[in-house]
Amino acid sequence: MMQASDNRNIVLVVDDSPDTLRMLTDAIEAAGMTVLVATEGAQALSMTSRVTPDVVLMDAVMPGMDGFETCRRLRRIKALAHVPVIFMTGLTETEDVVKGFNAGGVDYVTKPIEPDELLARIRVHLANARMTHSARAALDASGRYLFAVNAAGRILWSTPQAARLLATAIKSFESDTSILPPVLREWLQHRGGSREGGSLVVASDTGASNLELSYVGRIGPEEILLRLIESSLGGDETLLRGKLALTQREAEVLLWIMRGKSNRDIGEILKLSPRTVNKHLEQIYTKLGVENRASAAALAVRTVGGR
Repeated sequence: MMQASDNRNIVLVVDDSPDTLRMLTDAIEAAGMTVLVATEGAQALSMTSRVTPDVVLMDAVMPGMDGFETCRRLRRIKALAHVPVIFMTGLTETEDVVKGFNAGGVDYVTKPIEPDELLARIRVHLANARMTHSARAALDASGRYLFAVNAAGRILWSTPQAARLLATAIKSFESDTSILPPVLREWLQHRGGSREGGSLVVASDTGASNLELSYVGRIGPEEILLRLIESSLGGDETLLRGKLALTQREAEVLLWIMRGKSNRDIGEILKLSPRTVNKHLEQIYTKLGVENRASAAALAVRTVGGR
């Protein structure tokens, strides 16, 4: 997607009323912002495939695809997930306002529109969007690649790096990129009721790394926080196998023991039964000359750390 080459904020106005478009264009441009205009939902979606707006003003009632459905479709595009959508509507019933928020809107103004009030709301939401983006970028910089989904597995937001990793992971399932693939949704539903959290390894289609998907917890009634960890394949695993005379599978089990995973988690990650994990652990203890997992993990850490 393209963005403006200068520092002017881009406001996409979606409305089928020529008078409203004219009034809003004049007011927004006078405030030093760039205006893009779409007269219907389909046109707005097409436009956002080429240009990423900083904020969207959305008429709720339009012929064809209404503003609510247009907003829902915009929210399914990860590159636009952070863009605030402000509804403009003559509808004032509570159910209509709730419908706008449920569709993904962050605010609404009633018609007839007061330009100064609308511009104030635009500035507030632009500032909030920037702060949110900066906070998520900071999480990436600290190595915390986080994203949130709802109970159905639909992706609500993600840090920039998590978005990149997610795109790779979901692509390998040939799935809709706005929602977790079925196998990950099934895992999420299983883990959602567990206080122990848990993780799942998603094989990368490049073969160069694995992604570990970790359940962090609920941060709202409809928001589940997850974390992605990218780990290289072959490095630590190969080192443990070579220096400690382990089989490939034993090295994999020991690697996850070193990373603090429970037998249950290891079984899910490596697709092994708990009984099989225990059998591998018995062999590992014998080969390493240790009596418990803590000693095995400590030896693994020393081995990897002394590469």
